[in-house]
Amino acid sequence: MKNLHVIVLFVFIGVFSGCKSTKTLTGTDANLNLNTKQVLRENSKQTARFKSLSAKIKANYFEGDNVKSVVVNLRMEKDKTIWLNGPFSAARLLVTPEKVSFYNKLDNTYFEGDFKLLSDFVGTDLDFNKVQNLLLGEALFGLEESTYSASVNNDLYLVQPKQQNPLFELFYIINPVYFKIVSQQLSQPQDERLLEIDYLKYQDVNGQIIPEQIKINAVEGQSESIIELEFKSVSLNEKLHFPFKIPSGFEVIELK
Repeated sequence: MKNLHVIVLFVFIGVFSGCKSTKTLTGTDANLNLNTKQVLRENSKQTARFKSLSAKIKANYFEGDNVKSVVVNLRMEKDKTIWLNGPFSAARLLVTPEKVSFYNKLDNTYFEGDFKLLSDFVGTDLDFNKVQNLLLGEALFGLEESTYSASVNNDLYLVQPKQQNPLFELFYIINPVYFKIVSQQLSQPQDERLLEIDYLKYQDVNGQIIPEQIKINAVEGQSESIIELEFKSVSLNEKLHFPFKIPSGFEVIELK
């Protein structure tokens, strides 16, 4: 299951660094005088809009003294398909609105089923849209003005539910210059679980604002996993294929 968990991590977190058509976002023209409705409206305007995306990701994975580095290929058809291909096509992951599929040629195993595989990993129920939002630096849960409040904290907007669930606390931190989420934090105090996704840089790729660097910190009890990602190249709106066929004779992975 370790190899499976490493691949699963790559689904949740995406950073998009570019080639000639990309530019890292900077700036100091912060607007810290907006009310909640205005902050969420500005954030909504920055939603990434494209038909397809492809990128090559260099990822570093840290768990205790265990460190792994790998380069994977990501392809995405917006709202339809997320596809990851490991080195030498040894492992592939395919996520659609209907199901999650995975196979690993290193140990001849596969999984095909619902989103329990991904939900168990982050400790909250997921569907395709939530996974896609995580990849694009967008809110895991919908930001409705009637249920959230925004305040200024350390020259950033802190957005949180007007009434936090004691079993599940949620925080978004939004940049006041380009109004993208710079951190998503999901905490389950009673279960000693924390998922913090920090979008360290954003960039403009053909007019679309998407993440450039990301760091994810997943804590459960005394266990902590960290992922650092860097996209070496990215392209938008090209015609893509998503080859995926589970080889015959592979053993199914049973989730408990």
